[in-house]
Amino acid sequence: MRNVVGIISAAALVMLLPASALASKAFFPPGDGNVANGEKIFKEGKGEVPACTSCHGEDGTGNDDLATPRLSGQFFSFLLKQLEDYASDARQDMTMFVMNANAKGLTPQDRRDVATYLAARKVDFGGSDIPALKENGQPVGEVWKGRKLVEIGSPVRSDGYPSDLSSKGKGIPACKSCHGYAGRGAPPVYPMIGKQRYTYLVNQLKNLREGKRANDPMGQMQAVARKLSDEDIHNAAAYLTNAHPTTPGNIRTPYDH
Repeated sequence: MRNVVGIISAAALVMLLPASALASKAFFPPGDGNVANGEKIFKEGKGEVPACTSCHGEDGTGNDDLATPRLSGQFFSFLLKQLEDYASDARQDMTMFVMNANAKGLTPQDRRDVATYLAARKVDFGGSDIPALKENGQPVGEVWKGRKLVEIGSPVRSDGYPSDLSSKGKGIPACKSCHGYAGRGAPPVYPMIGKQRYTYLVNQLKNLREGKRANDPMGQMQAVARKLSDEDIHNAAAYLTNAHPTTPGNIRTPYDH
């Protein structure tokens, strides 16, 4: 009987923990593919599938001009899901219009290998160059407003309208509630969105809002994105792209071993 009570208590404790607290080594499934094969495909391609570096860069940190995302250091489970979703057409590439064909050109093991390689690849990426984007005429939000949305949420949209026009009692939830502090992620479900490319973040939030992307678990992100104005999206992306995953008082993340 004592053992049963202990098991129930432990289960209850896990249910009460925030998503970011669950992202310890035990809840952080590493990639199990062939790193060498994943690296070869990423750098050289395979068959008619071009090298991933041609769009995502040599270091896998993406490109704002091409609106491609940072892949290096992203969680294995999320990377693998996106590749599988492209291969099955559950997600459509609305950026370069090549990912569906590329994913189909790889075997299931190849996709697992690429995801394993990228997840293990650690790079020092500080985020998008916001001043340069603004200088080039791209709409850029305000960082402090974005931080408020990410860490706290908001009862109304930045344009003054209720965030859920059909129910004034429902506001914009904090991104932190699923994606963790500063968007550092909560594997295996919620990806790292901090230190992600600004242009990619903006495009994906708009795609989710408009229903052009619909491969998010249980439609959670679509529901949130529908509550966001363009200004909200620009603000959140401006904060997230340069958001630091740690604080001066705690320089470790839940994923440090």
